[in-house]
Amino acid sequence: MLSNSLIELDRAHLVHPVASYRGHERAGVRVLKSATGATVTDATGHQMIDGFAGLWCVNAGYGQESIVEAATRQLRELPYATGYFGLGSEPAIRLAAELAERAPGDLNHVYFTLGGSDAVDSTIRFIHYYQNARGRPQKNQFISIEQGYHGSSTVGAGLTALPAFHAGFGVPLDWQHKIPSHYAYRNPVGNDPQAIIAASVAALRNKVEELGRDRVAAFYAEPIQGSGGVLVPPPGWMKAMRDLCSELDILFVADEVITGFGRTGPLFACSEDDIVPDLMTTAKGLTSGYAPMGAVFISDHVYDTIADGAGESAVGHGYTYSAHPVSAAVGLEVLRLYEGGLLDNGRKAGARLMSGLESLADHPLVGDVRGRGMLAAIELVIDKQRKTPLPPAANPSPRIFDRAWDNGLIIRAFGNGVLGYAPPLCCTEAEIDAIVERTRMTLDQTLEDPDVRAAMT
Repeated sequence: MLSNSLIELDRAHLVHPVASYRGHERAGVRVLKSATGATVTDATGHQMIDGFAGLWCVNAGYGQESIVEAATRQLRELPYATGYFGLGSEPAIRLAAELAERAPGDLNHVYFTLGGSDAVDSTIRFIHYYQNARGRPQKNQFISIEQGYHGSSTVGAGLTALPAFHAGFGVPLDWQHKIPSHYAYRNPVGNDPQAIIAASVAALRNKVEELGRDRVAAFYAEPIQGSGGVLVPPPGWMKAMRDLCSELDILFVADEVITGFGRTGPLFACSEDDIVPDLMTTAKGLTSGYAPMGAVFISDHVYDTIADGAGESAVGHGYTYSAHPVSAAVGLEVLRLYEGGLLDNGRKAGARLMSGLESLADHPLVGDVRGRGMLAAIELVIDKQRKTPLPPAANPSPRIFDRAWDNGLIIRAFGNGVLGYAPPLCCTEAEIDAIVERTRMTLDQTLEDPDVRAAMT
């Protein structure tokens, strides 16, 4: 049983990420107690299918004993090794080599971080150093995409384009700029793929001209915009944007913190998009959430420019826990599991998930179903013709999350009614079907919400 004292300790001392602090104090914590496969159990004994893999990250599923054993062995043998002073550890060296071998194109150099936010921060530092080493310090303006997410560190939150990460924090900074999202369901140019691509290309070109071609350093894009609502660009969008960046002498940074490691099907979504970015960020699925770790993949030409520019001087960027041997040992074992069957299972499960969610399209509240692989979303509306969102009075995000929780399902509920899905790749057919059926139950309950009914009449 969950003791009241634990709830009170949480209330008094633990600061939760991206939470209403006072709201959380009133509601109290939900404590997760155990998990196996795709199922989590809370401290009251309530079992749920984790349709969101923790925070898009437990790709391999819970309770993988071989991962636990790999971490335990490394903890006993060498629990920590710094990467400073020319030192290193075997797991980190081998993981960097294995990742570089599998990465698109010439992304042959890997810098390890603790997670996605500091991976994005690291790219910004590397890019500034790169442009300075080229003798172009004036190239110091950065462009990202509305509704994109690139972490919640100080500079990363400025590249992120979601209001909650800006309000009260003094970001974005004056060198951080945005262009509109490709968001097909609500794009002003309509949903024609070529029109969307043309609009995005024009928006980026115009923004660069506005800022000055000789001033823009880099452009950031997620293969699928995750926290902005799982917004899937049309096929060819990433390639068109990457080609434009090459034309304009702008570094292209692919943020694969969410999409990497089987989430959309292949190990990296960029390979599916047929592009090679200049830099690529990953985290989450890198260790399947079993240990903190992120990574920046750096192309040969960016690495060589930085290395040659520094000469015999140190490149002054580092973290105490970069290339942590325990996290690296976990990463190696997780990679083995992906290639030992989890990627294949994830592709099959992803096709079943998309088919199941699309079967809900006739529900009165479902306006859009979108996704790729084991990354999907349903956008709810009260009027399909006008695409009217659920009313704020219905408090849709927390209420929908609560209904799904009670129905034995964990999902992400965004804003005014976008449901996000990112289940573990180990899901069985029965678990995928249960995700769909429990979603249907949740939708039916939401349809009966008095505030929703009132808005529909």
